[in-house]
Amino acid sequence: MTKRARVRAPELRGRTWINTGGKELTLADLRGHIVILDFWTFCCINCLHVLDELRELEERHRDTVVIVGVHSPKFVHEAEHQAVVDAVERYEVHHPVLDDPELATWKQYAVRAWPTLVVVDPEGYVVAQHAGEGHAHAIEKLVEELEAEHGAKGTLRRGDGPYVPPEPEPTDLRFPGKALVLPSGNVLVSDTTRHQLVELEPDGETVVRRVGAGERGLADGPAEKARFSEPQGLALLPDGSVVVADTVNHALRRYDPVGGEVTTLAGTGRQWWQGSATSGPAREVDLSSPWDVAWWADRVWIAMAGIHQLWTYDPATGTVAVAAGTTNEGLVDGPADRAWFAQPSGLAAAGDRLWVADSETSALRWIERDARTEEGADGGGFAVRTAVGTGLFDFGHRDGAAEQALFQHPLGVTVLPDGSVAVCDTYNHALRRYDPAADEVTTLATDLREPSGAVLLDDDILVVESARHRLTRLRLPEEAVRVESVAHRTRREATEVAPGRLRLDVVFQAPPGQKLDERYGPSTRLLVSATPPELLADGAGQGTDLARELTLADGVTEGVLHVSAMAASCDDDPDVEYPACHVHQQDWGVPVRVTPDGVSRLPLVLAGMDDRDAAEA
Repeated sequence: MTKRARVRAPELRGRTWINTGGKELTLADLRGHIVILDFWTFCCINCLHVLDELRELEERHRDTVVIVGVHSPKFVHEAEHQAVVDAVERYEVHHPVLDDPELATWKQYAVRAWPTLVVVDPEGYVVAQHAGEGHAHAIEKLVEELEAEHGAKGTLRRGDGPYVPPEPEPTDLRFPGKALVLPSGNVLVSDTTRHQLVELEPDGETVVRRVGAGERGLADGPAEKARFSEPQGLALLPDGSVVVADTVNHALRRYDPVGGEVTTLAGTGRQWWQGSATSGPAREVDLSSPWDVAWWADRVWIAMAGIHQLWTYDPATGTVAVAAGTTNEGLVDGPADRAWFAQPSGLAAAGDRLWVADSETSALRWIERDARTEEGADGGGFAVRTAVGTGLFDFGHRDGAAEQALFQHPLGVTVLPDGSVAVCDTYNHALRRYDPAADEVTTLATDLREPSGAVLLDDDILVVESARHRLTRLRLPEEAVRVESVAHRTRREATEVAPGRLRLDVVFQAPPGQKLDERYGPSTRLLVSATPPELLADGAGQGTDLARELTLADGVTEGVLHVSAMAASCDDDPDVEYPACHVHQQDWGVPVRVTPDGVSRLPLVLAGMDDRDAAEA
C-alpha cells in the first residue's frame, strides 16, 4: 500500500440535497464508506462523460462506495434548484446530489475545474483528487486498495448508501431533445431520457409509435428491440431515412420510418480520446457525444459536443472525418481547421450556410465555403464565422445589435422562411431570432422551459420544451417580444497571483500499477493561453512538460488562464506485451488577479494529490 497524505475532508455545505428522500447528509453520516465527490454542472459535457464513466464503478461497489454529486453551477439558470432537480433526473443520476449554488463546498475543496472527483476514505480523509475525464480505472484501483486496507482495520462499513430514487412521473415524453418532420407529415422526437424515438401525429401530441426498447444500450434491429442511449439530434437524409445522434453511445444511427429498422452508421460505441483516429471508415472510428446532425454540402454534419468540433459523415463512401475545430474549447473564427468551438449542440442548414448553436460560448455561429481556401488546403475549403457571442464567460438575455446581444447556453437553431434564424435560447427559456440582413437579435417568445430544438410545421414553429416534457406550437409573431436586458459574466473567485514569474504545475501521479507511457514519445501534453492574450508575456503555447514558467505582462491586472493538459499511463507489467493504457485529460479556465501579495505557483491537479498542499495541511 502506497503511503498517502492525510488531509481531513471539509464538511459538505450547500442549499439542499436531492435523491435523499429529504434528508440532509453530513460526512459523519457517510463515515465507514468510501466517498467519491463528483463536482459537476449540468451544462458541462465533460461532466456528463464522467457520470457515464462512474456508472459501472457505482454498481460494482454499491455496498462500499457512496458517490455524492456536488452541483456547482456556471450559468445563472444552473443555480435554479428546479433546474438541478430536472438535470438529476434527465441524466439518470442515481446517487445523492448536493445543490451548491454559492459554490461553498467547491471553495472548501479548492476545486478549479468541472468535472473534479475527490476520493474520501472511510475515516473521512481526502486521499486523491482527479480533474477531467478518464479516471474511472484509476479510481477503481484506489477503491479496491481502500476496501482491503479499511476492511483489515475494521473501519469499512458495508451496506446500502443514502440514495432514495424519486417517484416517476407519467408523461408521454421525458426530457425530449430534438424534433423533425417526417415525409409523412408526422413529427419524430428524440425522447432522450427514455432512450427512444417517438413518432407523433402532426398535432405534436398524439403518439403513433415508439422506436427503441426504452432501456439504455447499443443494439440494432426492429423498432421494438433496438436500443439507444440518450439520443438527441435528428436529420432527414435524401432517401427519406433519419440519421440519429445517439449521444451517449458516441454513435450515429439510421432509422427507417417506413420499415422501422434501426442500424448503426458510424462510431464504435467507444468515446474518442486524444490520439484516436480523426477520419476513416465510419464504423471503425470513435466519436464523442454527437449532439446534433444536419444534411448540408452532400453529407451529414455532426455537432461533436464532446470534443468541441464539427465532423462529417459521407454516406457515399461510408467514412467520417473532422471538418472544423481543434478540440480546444473557446471562440475563435477563421479557417475551419483552426477554429475553436465550445460544445456545439445545434445545427441548421440553409443554402450556403450551416448555422451552429455553440452552447458553452452562448454563441450563434456559422460555417460557409471560403473562396480564399481551396479544397485540401487549410480549412478544407470552409471557414467559421460568429454572428452573436463573445466567449466562454459572457452570457445573458439582451436584444439589439448582434455585436452586443447575449444568449445563455443555446442548444438549438432553426432557419425561418425569411432566412433569419430562430435560436432555442435554452437557459433563458426563450425563443430568439437573429436577422442576418439587419444583424440584430430579437425575442420571439418567452416562458419556454429549456427549449432545446424547434421545427417548422405549416405556418407555425414547434418548439421542444425539454423540461416541460412536451412540444409547444407557436405562431411565428410578426413583431418581437420585448424583454428587459440582462447581462452576466461567469463569476468564480479569482486566484491572486504575484506579478512577473508564475510557475504552473499540472500535478499528475500515475495510478497504482501504472506508469507514463513513453514508448512512442512524450505521453503528456500541455497547452496554455490567456484571455486577454496580453495577460501572458511569455509561456503561452503547446509543449510536452506538465510544468511551465509563465511570465505575466506588466500593466494587465486580471484575466483568465486557459490550461489544457493530457497524460497517458499504461499498466506497468514487463510481462505484458500490449499493456492496457488510459488517457487522462482536462481543461481549466482559471480566473487570476495580479497583486503584490499573490502566489508565485499555480498547481492544478490532474490526478493524485499536490504534495506541497498536503504537507502544508
